[in-house]
Amino acid sequence: MADQSPANGPGRSFGGVADAYDRGRPSYPREAAAWLAGTDGCTVLEVGAGTGKLTKVLADLGHDVHATEPDPALLELLKRDLPDVPVTGAPAEDLPLPDASIDVVVCAQAFHWFDHERALPEIARVLRPGGRLALVWNVPDTRIPWVRRLGELLGTQEQQEDPAGAVVTSPLFGFVDEATFKHWQVVDRHSIRDLALSRSNVATLPEAEREARLAEVVAFYDDFGRGMDGMQLPYLARCFRATVVREETAGAAEEEPEGERDPMTDTISDGTDTDMLLIDFR
Repeated sequence: MADQSPANGPGRSFGGVADAYDRGRPSYPREAAAWLAGTDGCTVLEVGAGTGKLTKVLADLGHDVHATEPDPALLELLKRDLPDVPVTGAPAEDLPLPDASIDVVVCAQAFHWFDHERALPEIARVLRPGGRLALVWNVPDTRIPWVRRLGELLGTQEQQEDPAGAVVTSPLFGFVDEATFKHWQVVDRHSIRDLALSRSNVATLPEAEREARLAEVVAFYDDFGRGMDGMQLPYLARCFRATVVREETAGAAEEEPEGERDPMTDTISDGTDTDMLLIDFR
């Protein structure tokens, strides 16, 4: 997906629907957050944190989390719900932190909006040697027919085959690992409308078209017959992580066994992870 980071681009459309975004968007499974940032407490910077869906999970894992979010409306909701988390209204392209001060930089559902040519050097700058960039996207599991139909109503854009491609090709980061975690979001007649409204392609429609699209989504829910009990919407949390590359650490690499250093455990990994759940996307 092309970068769309300007202030008037679709990536900045969420502030106008901040409450719907907060009510309608799913959270992230604890297992995914642990894979992204580790389970031993460390210093985490979440970039493009939105209303704090992933922020809360990371904080509950015991990490020292600092969150940045350029949209004032989203940022206010994050501060309201997570008053103990330090927050800054800053974009990924201009991070307000010192060099080599962060163990892990995490980005949930926002990396595709960044100007990668500017954001990746900034992320690499604030990471400590051996630090990690971790990305996650919640993707509806459209292998299920009714979820695929809902996606058609929402006008969901096709998921990129390689959403972390900018990291893969960047000389600033090493090998990119990938894992996927399945989870569910319980939605009802109201929250499915909020979910639809929180999509940038719906939020930016002219008012009449937007209301018509929302009415279609609610009618789909009613026809599906779940009523007041709600229904479970299946998601795949698609996760990526890569270690920052620094020239000053090149000599140290000769003294250590081959593999990737984990900044949370200070151990060397050979790239295998027996606890990783992998799902083939088709």
